[in-house]
Amino acid sequence: MKQALVNFLSEHITDNRNAMFDKVLKDRTKYLTVVLEDIYQSHNASAVLRSCDCFGIQDVHVIENRNKYSVDRDVALGSSKWLSLNKYNEEENNTRAALRKLKKQGYRIVATTPHTNDVELYDFDISKGKSAIVFGTELTGISDIVREEADEFLRIPMYGFTESFNISVSAALVLQHMAHEIRNQNVDWKLSEEDLVDIKLQWLKTTIKSSELIEREFYKKNKMTK
Repeated sequence: MKQALVNFLSEHITDNRNAMFDKVLKDRTKYLTVVLEDIYQSHNASAVLRSCDCFGIQDVHVIENRNKYSVDRDVALGSSKWLSLNKYNEEENNTRAALRKLKKQGYRIVATTPHTNDVELYDFDISKGKSAIVFGTELTGISDIVREEADEFLRIPMYGFTESFNISVSAALVLQHMAHEIRNQNVDWKLSEEDLVDIKLQWLKTTIKSSELIEREFYKKNKMTK
């Protein structure tokens, strides 16, 4: 029934837009996901979202402890509406719950930070399984909880005086490399059929004006309710 709804809604967009949706979906992945921990500068987080969309990363997990995230539209350039954003903000500190939820989904937690047991980006074994890449706050980096929960630590090699990259630059460098690697190694990185349908349905509802009315028309024609 969900596929039938997708087909029905697809009749309300242009053929070119529909073909673009299908083309982009073929390159989307959940094999990699991004976790942003308590980012307080909205333009940095929004720039990360833009990179996620550009490199085909569908899921982004936003942990809001002290800082709430809002999209900077001038930076994100609409990228957020094509991503699946998951926010964690029910507790005073939401980091551990978010990371443990990802672990239950089969992700290994990969923290980006210089660390005694870290691995350089270009030596990272992408084939070992799904990875949730965690980026910390602009000033202090990842929290102690991330360090405790992390399965691996990742470092971007640097050769200058400055100790770290801006978070949006770090994310772009990491994602560009990993997006390339999963497509050139024997890993099952593509979306499942169920995910393809769910995400296209999300995009259609976001794109079509009065999509709720059209959806009700679909169920009425099929004499069903949600």
